[in-house]
Amino acid sequence: MALINQATKELHVKIVYYGPAKSGKTTNLEKVHSNVQTPYGKGQLVSLATNADRTLFFDFYPIEATVIKGFKTKFQLFTVPGQVIYNKTRQLVLRGVDGIVFVADSQYDKMPENVESFQNMEENLKEMNLNPDEIPYVLQYNKRDLTEIAPVDFMEYLVNNRQVQVPAFEASASQCQGVFETLNAITRLLLQKFLNPVAHRQS
Repeated sequence: MALINQATKELHVKIVYYGPAKSGKTTNLEKVHSNVQTPYGKGQLVSLATNADRTLFFDFYPIEATVIKGFKTKFQLFTVPGQVIYNKTRQLVLRGVDGIVFVADSQYDKMPENVESFQNMEENLKEMNLNPDEIPYVLQYNKRDLTEIAPVDFMEYLVNNRQVQVPAFEASASQCQGVFETLNAITRLLLQKFLNPVAHRQS
């Protein structure tokens, strides 16, 4: 749930990039941090590294600093470690999440990992007493520039096979293609949510 900082009059909205190892979560954040344009400042890109994986995070104000009920919105972007052995870290990063970008690897041989990671995300949310159907999220089908990639329709069947589908975007994060389209989609969903009367936890 978004945090209200009364002292600075800010609404902090947390977005988590989830997905299997090496699907492009880190690349997404690096590209956003390098290219985001905001006159209001952005935080330093921080990396918490393990032996084989890492978590990244930073925060920024959008170019048009959206004001909700008198509070300026600040977006906080996080990645989770991709490897399942760091599931406790995944759960820690998910605490207080407002929206999720699920980054799927488009390579055919990564389809089982995509499905496993997506199911893991749903399980972790439920374990934290969060309803996956109530957390806004979007899908990114990354690495579309590579060979031996699965058709989008097949990926939709695997991770977007529901009565009401969520927005999905083709991307090549390494070339910064589809990165901001994906980010813009999740931020729009969250702003629509918080423009409605909701109760927020105060800090």
